[in-house]
Amino acid sequence: MLGRLGCGRPRLVPASLRPVATGASPAVLRRVRCTGQEPTLEHCDLQPGPPSSCPTDRVAAVECEEPFQLRLVGGPGPCAGRLEVNHGGQWGTVCDDGWSGTNAAVVCRELGCGAAGTVGDLPRGRPRFGPGAGRIWLDDVRCRGQEGTLRDCAHRAWGRHDCTHREDVGVVCQDA
Repeated sequence: MLGRLGCGRPRLVPASLRPVATGASPAVLRRVRCTGQEPTLEHCDLQPGPPSSCPTDRVAAVECEEPFQLRLVGGPGPCAGRLEVNHGGQWGTVCDDGWSGTNAAVVCRELGCGAAGTVGDLPRGRPRFGPGAGRIWLDDVRCRGQEGTLRDCAHRAWGRHDCTHREDVGVVCQDA
């Protein structure tokens, strides 16, 4: 739903940190209940009642995470190359420790590049597209396969790794 706002995933905003809506427009919706699967707010359960009865300290607030971005660079096109992710506005690489075909499948699907392709006879069965530069953002990525985005896969904390850029992972998708 937040994608329509150009935001990333929502963050929990504790009630104590929500901004007080002083001087704001009056509430137009009341008792909105969503499951998280709705494509837009209009598809949520909206309780009838006068929105003007909503106290200003009860107005909902939304805070979004930075949108998650990934790309493949250094390859023959947008569907094959060294995997890079953007975190905090800075592009960085992903270490190949524990990398699997399942991880590659999640990346290819997220990029709209079809299924993960076959690699051929590259060293250790992994595509190499040269070392990246800057930060190594992710290490020990473990996807189960049903994730919609690489961000939802298990991994070490952002920026924590035991890698060098010689271990930057490459991905080849079928639409390469």
